[in-house]
Amino acid sequence: MIHDRKNRQPTVIVIDDDQSVREALKGLFESVGLAAEAHGSVKDFIAADDPEKAGCIVLDIRLPGQSGLEFQEALAKSDLPRSVVLISAHVDVPMAVRAMKAGAIDVLSKPVREQDLLDAVNRAIANDAARRDEKAAKAATQTRYVTLTERERQIMTLVIAGKLNKQIAAELQLAEPTVKIHRGHMMRKMKATSVAHLVKIVGSLF
Repeated sequence: MIHDRKNRQPTVIVIDDDQSVREALKGLFESVGLAAEAHGSVKDFIAADDPEKAGCIVLDIRLPGQSGLEFQEALAKSDLPRSVVLISAHVDVPMAVRAMKAGAIDVLSKPVREQDLLDAVNRAIANDAARRDEKAAKAATQTRYVTLTERERQIMTLVIAGKLNKQIAAELQLAEPTVKIHRGHMMRKMKATSVAHLVKIVGSLF
């Protein structure tokens, strides 16, 4: 539980090969009450990273080895994407477009205005929290779904298709009261308050 709470506290991760920039940015984030850590390269970050850690990454585009832009694109395609704010002393339009297409929260030019960076980081942290909440909600729904019996899944499919109880009974060759019982169990297990709500819940699974 302690480890989980720690991972839920947002941390701003700075990756920049300029030590003075790293220290300045880390100090900036800590001055406004944010936890922060800093790394000089993507390789150093990966060696120390906990993928479950909440927060965001402030990433220099030009880095030794794998560039910040290449790393951001790789993160976006991974099973554990991260919210990224890119910074660089040499930002051009194609570079910015490429970064935004890969999901960057913002692309800022150095020297970065402190308030612009803090605003971007706050958006990135909010984006990360929303993504994690969505992932947790989907996992909870999947857990509920696997508790359904085969009959309850059959009935759920027909309910979503807009079938009435008597139509479901005829299609599955069941008595209508039996359909009502299975339907009630299915709705409770899925925590659905209405057919429209059930459609939305099931839609999040696939």
